[in-house]
Amino acid sequence: MALTQPEPGGLLQGPPAPRTGPLRGTLATTACMETLQVGYLHAVAAAAGCSLSQPFPDNGIDWHVSHGAPEHVVDDEVTVKVQLKATYQVPPRPPGATFGFTLDNEHLVKLARTPVAVHKILVVMLVPREREEWLSAGHDRLDLRHCCYWTNLAGHPVTGRRRTTVRIPTSRIFDDRALCEIMTRVGSGGTP
Repeated sequence: MALTQPEPGGLLQGPPAPRTGPLRGTLATTACMETLQVGYLHAVAAAAGCSLSQPFPDNGIDWHVSHGAPEHVVDDEVTVKVQLKATYQVPPRPPGATFGFTLDNEHLVKLARTPVAVHKILVVMLVPREREEWLSAGHDRLDLRHCCYWTNLAGHPVTGRRRTTVRIPTSRIFDDRALCEIMTRVGSGGTP
């Protein structure tokens, strides 16, 4: 039988305080953020009628999103490469027309390359710092917090020594309508 040792001051140490929420796993927060943004991408792609494939190995691009429609001019199915990033360092509903997001220069060079055969976009998800705030479910909905924004970095210059801050437009919310519009532009021979 183990006896509880007294704490300094003479009080016995009791059992741990009860949890106020569910017992969450010990997976690193960054790994959980990656999983959350993949779920967001899957939901958007499903609602837009797109298919997803994950390159292996990824070589710096996370996903290929394809959209088939007979109205496309360049091909009956077009593809856009998607790089996903997530941060809790930018608050929800960022004020202003853009917010800053920093990329390693090596990664920026890959996303900024032009011309390309397959266009690339960067999708940045803003998430709450605490995991218990990431989603809520009800009988009629599943809410993921906070939001994903997208941008096309083609031609963007490298300005930092090792990392460069790019500006992400707050008007470019990444949802099913935005993805359909991106694919329509690409399908007509344009850019995202």
